[in-house]
Amino acid sequence: MNDLRIRAAAPADLDTVLAFWKEAAEGTSISDDRDGVARLLDRDPESLLLAERDGELAGTVIAGFDGWRCHLYRLAVHPGHRRRGVATALLAAAEERFAALGGRRGDAMVLNENGLAHQAWSAAGYERQPQWSRWVKQLCP
Repeated sequence: MNDLRIRAAAPADLDTVLAFWKEAAEGTSISDDRDGVARLLDRDPESLLLAERDGELAGTVIAGFDGWRCHLYRLAVHPGHRRRGVATALLAAAEERFAALGGRRGDAMVLNENGLAHQAWSAAGYERQPQWSRWVKQLCP
């Protein structure tokens, strides 16, 4: 894993990240566009972590902290880089970020049907909490 580099995304990475998510991420989000990701980086420049191997984007995770809770989104690893420690390294970097910010607990949004992701999150020490449900209201068309 020595050849894996974790860094915060920069505005110049937006198009690469969006193309990567189309190939490597499960599902789509209303915020999966240039404006949505740019707003994320404007508000919290260190929140979008990228894993690169040999100059190629291998994985991403959004590690957002609102001052109270630590939220994880868009953990995605390119199919050609899976099972090689990319997700583990990204989550370790996210957890280090949270600890430095004073965060106490990380929570992740994971699609119910994404069994591969369930295995990854479980292996990283995260537990599903079936007593919670996500409630959503779309605020824009």
